[in-house]
Amino acid sequence: MKPMDGLALWRAVTLASVRSADPDLTARQMAVLLTVYLTPPPHTVRGLAALLGVGKPVITRALDAMSTAGLVKRKRDDADRRNVLVQRTVKGSVYLSDLGARVADAFGGLP
Repeated sequence: MKPMDGLALWRAVTLASVRSADPDLTARQMAVLLTVYLTPPPHTVRGLAALLGVGKPVITRALDAMSTAGLVKRKRDDADRRNVLVQRTVKGSVYLSDLGARVADAFGGLP
């Protein structure tokens, strides 16, 4: 895939996403969401911040928005009450499944 083809794919997926009724996520929120769903748990705020190379407040703000949308949920770690575990939800799984379908459709529609 050439760079311009990659950008055309990104544009097509972004357009399909903003035209849908799904929540609009920022690039940071999407990076957090994809990390939670595509890498093995457990996920903590501290761990996500380290993995993505951003501060904990960035992760907290992203999780606030995604929790409100029902895409993830937070739960206190019973083993270490200082940690907050980030968990997947059914709504988040459906959201990413739909997004994956949009990516596949957009890729199939490229010249």
